[in-house]
Amino acid sequence: MVSPILVTGGTGTLGRLVVRRLRDAGYDDLRVLSRRHHVAADGIEFVTGDLTTGEGIEPALDGAGTIVHCAGSAKGDGEKARNLVRAASRTGAAHLVYISVVGADRIPIGSRVDRAMFGYFESKLAAERIVADSGLPFTTLRATQFHDLILTVAQQMAKLPVVPVPAGFRFQPVDADEVAARLVELTLGEPAGKVPDMGGPRVYGAAELLRGYLRASKRRRRLIVPVWLPGRAARAFRAGANLTPEQAVGRRTWEEFLTERLS
Repeated sequence: MVSPILVTGGTGTLGRLVVRRLRDAGYDDLRVLSRRHHVAADGIEFVTGDLTTGEGIEPALDGAGTIVHCAGSAKGDGEKARNLVRAASRTGAAHLVYISVVGADRIPIGSRVDRAMFGYFESKLAAERIVADSGLPFTTLRATQFHDLILTVAQQMAKLPVVPVPAGFRFQPVDADEVAARLVELTLGEPAGKVPDMGGPRVYGAAELLRGYLRASKRRRRLIVPVWLPGRAARAFRAGANLTPEQAVGRRTWEEFLTERLS
């Protein structure tokens, strides 16, 4: 008898893809943790719980052998991971799989300016450490920014008549479904600790990504103005701390993503 797999953040950009791929792999006993009530559908059980407060987490984990922790936000991931780990330790989970971000350990947060702009990386690193120190068998994968996130930012920026972009910033966007496929592979394997990073096939400048979106969406050209961001974290970003060119294992390019998404 196979124990249930619990996916946190299972209705989000990455989590829903993980759930779909687990089902495609033949796993029918799936639970999705959500703060809101959902009716069971397609054989997926939705359980209600709040990772921020810890409410409902332990009942949601009851009997689950594997946890895929996809829930994330701009801040507070450390506390969410702590609440999840506490409950998972009590229920005896056999494998905790966590998705983090490339650069979590290389983007220094030394000031309020750093934290305001790049606190996400600090939050992810805190969660990584809590998972690693939990005593639970775990696997952590770091991925670069998803195409979906870059698209959301580009759509907002393109509304401006003059678009400021951070000078010297580069990104290596990766397809969320390719990350989901890798996460499922890791989930169905043995706990492996920190595994090699995963990045997209190409590195782009920030302005290059925006221009690609403007072309693909057939929008008017915009005046793009480079803006120099202060702080240690921004300096690390300009140095490529958020990139993993040696692990450019993703295949889907930004251009391919835009063609499909905007067609």
